[in-house]
Parts: sequence; C-alpha cells; structure tokens
Amino acid sequence: MSTRIAAAVLNTAPGLLELEELVIDDPGPDEVLVKVAYAGLCHSDLHEIDGTFETQPPIVLGHEAVGEVVAVGAGVSEFAPGDTVVTCLSVHCGTCEYCVTGRQTLCVNRSRLQQERSRPRLTKLDGRPVRPTAGIGAFAEMILVHKNGLVAIPDDIRPETASVLGCAVTTGMGAVLHSASVHTGHSVAVIGLGGVGFAAVQAAQLAGAAQIIGIDVVQSKLDRAVQFGATHVVNAREADPIAAVRAITGTGVHHAFEAVGSGTTAGQAFAMLRPGGTATVMGMIPDSQSIPVRGSELFLEEKRIQGSFMGSNHFKVDVPLYVHFNRMGLLQLDDLVTARCDLATINDGFKALASGQEIRVVARVGEAGT
Repeated sequence: MSTRIAAAVLNTAPGLLELEELVIDDPGPDEVLVKVAYAGLCHSDLHEIDGTFETQPPIVLGHEAVGEVVAVGAGVSEFAPGDTVVTCLSVHCGTCEYCVTGRQTLCVNRSRLQQERSRPRLTKLDGRPVRPTAGIGAFAEMILVHKNGLVAIPDDIRPETASVLGCAVTTGMGAVLHSASVHTGHSVAVIGLGGVGFAAVQAAQLAGAAQIIGIDVVQSKLDRAVQFGATHVVNAREADPIAAVRAITGTGVHHAFEAVGSGTTAGQAFAMLRPGGTATVMGMIPDSQSIPVRGSELFLEEKRIQGSFMGSNHFKVDVPLYVHFNRMGLLQLDDLVTARCDLATINDGFKALASGQEIRVVARVGEAGT
C-alpha cells in the first residue's frame, strides 16, 4: 500500500521547485512515516536549486523538519504513532568505528541508510523514482525516514519553533559546544548571522564566552545580535572585519566560526585568530573555492582551522537538551524564524532566504502546522 502526497519537487537544476503529487511508500524495517508540519529552508537547499552544488533531479529537498509519526516499520520501538519528532540529516548506523567512538556525524554508512532500500521511497504518479534529499525530503506532506534520522521531542513546543532544531540550531550550537569546545572567558567571532550563526552566538553565551563578536553585512541582523548574546558587532561592508576584531580584542579571538560557506570568509576567520586560536568552518564551501591561509601562522602561531559537519552533533541527546534550554529562557528559538511560506509559495521563501535579510525561513507544510 502507498499514499499520495503533495511535494515541492526540483525537476531541473538550476530551476524552481514545482508543486506536484507524488506517491510515498509504506515504512519498511527501521523506517518511520512522518506527517510534516513545518520545514526549514536551508542555504544548502538553495545552493542545489541555483546550481551552486551539483544535484540529481528529480529530487525533493529539505532536511530540517518537525512532524507527527503516522506509522512505524518492523524493528522500530523508539517511536510510536502520535509522537512529535524532529529530523536530522546526520543519520548514523551506530556500529561503525566512528559511531562507537562518539563521532556519529562521520558515520561511514550514512549514505546507505539514507538512500538504500528495495524500492524507492518516493515516486511520481507514473512510477519514476524521486530522490528525497538526505533520505528525508522534507518539502512534502509526508516523509519516510530511517529511525536513526529522527528524535522525539515534547509535543508542547511550537512546531514552527521546533522546525529549526534539526539543522540550524544543531549545527551552530554543536560547532561551539562540541567541535570547538569554547570555554568560559574565551573570545568568539561569528561570521554570518543567519540561523546557524545566531545559534552559534547563543551557544557561545551559554559556554560563558567573555567577548562574542557578530559579523555580517546586513545591518538589521547586526541590530538584533545583542538580543542573541553578542557583546560587539562588525559590519563587514563598512569595516575590515579582521582589523575590527583585533581592535576589539587586542590580539584576536580564541575562536572564529564561519557560517557563510565562502572560502574568503573562512580565510578571514583564520586571520582574525589570536595565536593558538581555532577557526571552525560551519558553512558549506563549494569545491571550486580555496581558503587562503598563511603557512607561517599555522606553524609559528599554532593557529588551527577545522570543519564542523552538522555541529559534530549527538542529535538524539542534543535536541532534547536544546528544547530544555529554550524552556529555561537560555536559548531563543522563536526569534530565529523571521519569514514564513507554504509549499505553494516555497520559491518565494527561497527568494527571501537568498536576499540575506532573513535569519531563518520556515515553510508550513501540513495541516498540523495550522
């Protein structure tokens, strides 16, 4: 048995999303069928739409979602119909070397768990398969997800708010708390104040950073940065961010976080470090771009640059903790969502995201989001 659903499909790349009817399969072993309420729009989705990153249409994009469990397959005991769940694309097998040593985001079996099954999760009405991105494909009324790509959350948190947990918040918070291990008294710079960047700012405040410098080119975001925990802001359109950070700190920052996805800004993150500092790249940098790094700073000043995929998360533990932080007033989730759309207007939502003016755009997908 299968179900017809509405979904926003990318049929050509670059291109626009097209609203059409698809068929979703029933859950197989270790799978969970979820009715989507809200889904966040991510820059990685945008870069597949505009052709910055190569993709294979037809595809249903979206990986950051919240919804209600409809049905579960054999071998699923963690979830039951009616549960509220959040998706996370860093699905993991739990048995490979990386998983058993606590580095689930590097799971070597992730691609297999996301994509492999005996028949397609999604098809067009004529039977042609449609790929759900990361094994999720959140821009659809229902999604079929491996159980290790979901976490249950309390049903009293607003679904619109919860939709940003699975990617933006997990990436930004995790980069600070897991990948970089920011300590009390450290100085921090965050380049790029979108959903990921503002999550990183809040994590730095939670970690007890003494100086938190928000850097962006959009003044309206800088005006809001103090609300999220920044102690200083720099408009990189009006001032050299490296010089500005050094003027604020004297020697540079202990930690710089890049959330733009640009080789240029990643190089700036490295250059604004104090000796012994660490630059953490959270944004997805195209392979065509290089990161300018001075070799003498690597060697003589022991500066470091590292990547952070999805905040090096342990999302089944992290997400409930972030919900707790939100309840305690220590993490502002509602204010991260600054624009909204639905499946029918999702291309307008991506235009708003591309403008750089919004923090996070969220699409209302299903009836549960009304």
